[in-house]
Amino acid sequence: MKQLLQNMRNGQAIVADVPVPFPRPGTALVRTSASLVSAGTERSVVEFAERNLLGKAKSRPDLVRQVINKARREGIIPTVEAAFNRLDQPMALGYSSAGIIEEIGEDLSGFNIGDRVACGGSGYAVHAEYAIVPQNLLVKVPSHLDLESAAFSTLGAIALHGFRLAHPQIGDRVAVIGLGLLGLMAVQIARAAGCSVLGIDLNPQRIALANQFGIQSTTRAAAETDGSAFTQGQGFDTVLICADTQSNDPTELAGSLARDRGTIIALGAVGLNIPRKIYYEKELDFKVSRSYGPGRYDPLYEEQGVDYPMGYIRWTEGRNIESFVTLLAEGKVNVQPLISHRFGIEDSPKAYEIITGKQKEDYLGVILTYPEAPEDNIPARVITFKEKSSKAKTPRELSLGILGAGNYATAVFLPTIQKVGQVKKIGIATASGLSAQHAAKKFGFQYASSSDSQIIEDPEINLIAILTRHRHHAQEVIDALTAGKHVFCEKPLALNEAQLLGIEEVINSMNSPKLTVGFNRRFAPLAKILKEFISKSSEPFIAHYRINAGFIPLTHWVHDPDEGGGRIIGEGCHFIDFLTFLADSPPTSVFAKALPDLGRYHQDNVVLTLTFPNGSIGTISYLSNGDKSVPKERVEVYSNGRVAELDDFRSLDLVQNGTRKTHRSKLGQDKGHKAIWAAFLTSILEDQSPIIPYDHLMGVTRATFSANQSLKENCLIKI
Repeated sequence: MKQLLQNMRNGQAIVADVPVPFPRPGTALVRTSASLVSAGTERSVVEFAERNLLGKAKSRPDLVRQVINKARREGIIPTVEAAFNRLDQPMALGYSSAGIIEEIGEDLSGFNIGDRVACGGSGYAVHAEYAIVPQNLLVKVPSHLDLESAAFSTLGAIALHGFRLAHPQIGDRVAVIGLGLLGLMAVQIARAAGCSVLGIDLNPQRIALANQFGIQSTTRAAAETDGSAFTQGQGFDTVLICADTQSNDPTELAGSLARDRGTIIALGAVGLNIPRKIYYEKELDFKVSRSYGPGRYDPLYEEQGVDYPMGYIRWTEGRNIESFVTLLAEGKVNVQPLISHRFGIEDSPKAYEIITGKQKEDYLGVILTYPEAPEDNIPARVITFKEKSSKAKTPRELSLGILGAGNYATAVFLPTIQKVGQVKKIGIATASGLSAQHAAKKFGFQYASSSDSQIIEDPEINLIAILTRHRHHAQEVIDALTAGKHVFCEKPLALNEAQLLGIEEVINSMNSPKLTVGFNRRFAPLAKILKEFISKSSEPFIAHYRINAGFIPLTHWVHDPDEGGGRIIGEGCHFIDFLTFLADSPPTSVFAKALPDLGRYHQDNVVLTLTFPNGSIGTISYLSNGDKSVPKERVEVYSNGRVAELDDFRSLDLVQNGTRKTHRSKLGQDKGHKAIWAAFLTSILEDQSPIIPYDHLMGVTRATFSANQSLKENCLIKI
């Protein structure tokens, strides 16, 4: 399918061939009929992308600080590579569209194949021939309403939500500053609600367009005079700021127009230096409207389809979209006169030349159109970049397939396999298809797909790397091993005991291909030196591993027990494995204690105390309440007159008999990513034992489950 993408590194907008995605549970696959280009939001994204690195840095000093802190922790080269990897990721543009449902995922309720729907949401209602849209961002469109008009519904919901925030009454006087696309919908909404409306703009053509709708409008220069006459000197009950400018003028004007104790709502991106005198004297109520309503930015609502009870929250973002569709269907709002340009998806980059001013044309509503349904139904879910070789695969040849192409894959794993070589790169699959397309093309794979089964069932592939979200790992490991593929699974191996038992059953019931988990730290060069140093001691050790993990918002998927497993299972396994590596055996018990969450954390300020069969004791302090400028990881190990201090895998100090010897990683931080991959390939090609013993993989995973159990029960758990 065709999809419009924005390259954040060079600012180029391109139309790419992308695999058609599969609907996930609670979503629908929608064939797009029309999508609306947001002249405000999307223009700002494009203009940021088009800036050079210095320009990007000046506009986002917060990101610059993050880069500087990362460079201090990890070194300049890894930081530069990570920054460019981020910029290299294609961005899917668009958030307001309409189309027809072609496929339905499990647990989607209230919709059927063939339904005409309005779609909302950044990352969902994208400019593409097909899109995956979740339950709460789908709204049915009546048969008599054209889908081109319905494509305005999400932007219309922004105007509607801003209007609702003012709690207007029938007969209220409403001023709308800025008669762009948002403002021209807002004036119609206010009129439909029984309000008296005055529109204000700098552009005579937009004033004339508002007049065509029967809305009295005026220029900025005459706004205060005409506004006073319009309200008989009493001022406006509500002022909606729909302008898009860095100037503070709309905010100042709104204060002048509003009545005593009136309400001002900022929908557009304007200067917010509120003049105290006028706002104080009138005791004005000022609010900044947040997108299309309650539910926006809430993963539970948008991604998982958990709706808010109507008795508590009447107007969610989904119900606002639905309400705007009703206004369109009843003829109370008309968006057809707002359309200034139409482009087919193949010519869609021209739309961005219009909204960024490269083409000197007046514009308002820019619509992208899409082809009718193809005769052979849904297009391919595989995009081929290279023809398959006719040469037969030898038994010792490794052909790689990848599941998942997120940030870890593109920033760490795929560059690593490029450096190591030794594998034939066949295919990459992701749920959206977009990230698979980008990664496959960039790293030289033969094809990209939106289907996991395409990779697992491909007879040419005999090695699979699983880099998907945590909840998928266990089943994908089982499916890949059962299909006879060797498996490299990025941590964690499983999220619960049932999943782990399923993996063990596969491994024990067959001549299983090789499996490993991405516990790369035990393969780091400095880690090997540390272990050799400690192994010469005749006594058990005490080790303390401190992780300055950094804060992750509560809404992040990692905290979801079913999606990410929480931070102990999702990442803490790395550090339990490192101590297991030093002790040559998994822990036998664990006791966990966490700081209070205080409504901010999610049991991710934790101290784990682990015991090992040889009598060694390890403590892990996993912390999300620290400062990111401090290096992430530090390990101290004490045993029989020996002390080892590993500082963030960049330096290692070994102290014995009053003598300190320092080892440094030659090329900056090295956490063993390259070494673990190379070792895994060698173990397959030479049929060696697993590079990480299976009892370590299972024991470490069970230790994370036990750590969570200890947190709940506040007691020592034997593993």
